[in-house]
Amino acid sequence: MRFHGRIVSAFILLLFASGVASGQTTLAKLSFDVATVKPAAPLDMQRMAADVQAGRMPKIGPEIGASRATFTYMSLADLVAFAYKVRNYQISGPDWLGGERFDIEATIPEGAAKDDVPAMLRALLEERFKLVAHQAQEEHKVLALVVGKGGPKMKEAPAAPQAFDPNSPLQPGERQVDDPDGPVRMKITPDGTVTMNLGARGTVIQKIDRQNMTMHLDSSGVSMAGYARLLSTLFLQMGGANSEQVVDMTGLKGYYQVDTELSLADMMAIARARGMMMPSRAPSGAAAASGVPEASDPGGGTSVYQSVEQMGLKLEDRKATVDRLVIDHVEKTPTENY
Repeated sequence: MRFHGRIVSAFILLLFASGVASGQTTLAKLSFDVATVKPAAPLDMQRMAADVQAGRMPKIGPEIGASRATFTYMSLADLVAFAYKVRNYQISGPDWLGGERFDIEATIPEGAAKDDVPAMLRALLEERFKLVAHQAQEEHKVLALVVGKGGPKMKEAPAAPQAFDPNSPLQPGERQVDDPDGPVRMKITPDGTVTMNLGARGTVIQKIDRQNMTMHLDSSGVSMAGYARLLSTLFLQMGGANSEQVVDMTGLKGYYQVDTELSLADMMAIARARGMMMPSRAPSGAAAASGVPEASDPGGGTSVYQSVEQMGLKLEDRKATVDRLVIDHVEKTPTENY
């Protein structure tokens, strides 16, 4: 049971660490000095669980330093999202984009800034994967977050959340990633609790309820637009392209206290749908003690829908005009390193 809870905690970190974009890029044609691309080795989930137990952040996703950039265990969808400053669910392209994962190590040219890295990665993808893409607004099937018939049942936050200085020192065990909407600071404790500080967009705390085999996402203050993005990122993005986006259509302003629940079985199923090697049962000898069920169909999202409805909200199938990144061409296999 503890093993599964820590794996899920690590998976949440993977979603945020690998699927975010970094800052604004310049329009100039930029490129890495040297870059290698290779298939990523399978994740050692027991090692990741041990890292979580020790309060260490797993080394997954983008790591941008002064002279080097590494992208660890990232799918082509993750890499494209980083390069174009979009979210995975905004990408229209082949279903296999979220499949195979890659490790990239690159040298940043002297004088370049961190904000230049997405443009460099874009040039790399164009060269090595023959990527051709364009940005567009399309009418697309979405899940609309709306107010239910009985009205909202959430409590308003007593005060608006405050921004943090992205240049301030990190706390021990804390990691900062750059989301398209701004920086996010994440910290994990040995019991698997993950705190995601989104600054002026609120703070989200993820906790594992081992007795009921569920995961809770609590926030003392988040906007409905932010909550819609959270649902898109964590629950309704099944990996690959063409995933449905959750769009805020509540009309509610301000910040609210929200509580969302998802079964660990469904969370494991979502992880497997994203191409991660996740066990379907607890490790040998632990199944009976933990009561871990087989993962249910991640497409149903029953517990998420129920959690949303308990707050006086509802998710409805609708069509809306949304920003998309359309993949015109991309190769599955990169050209050889040189």
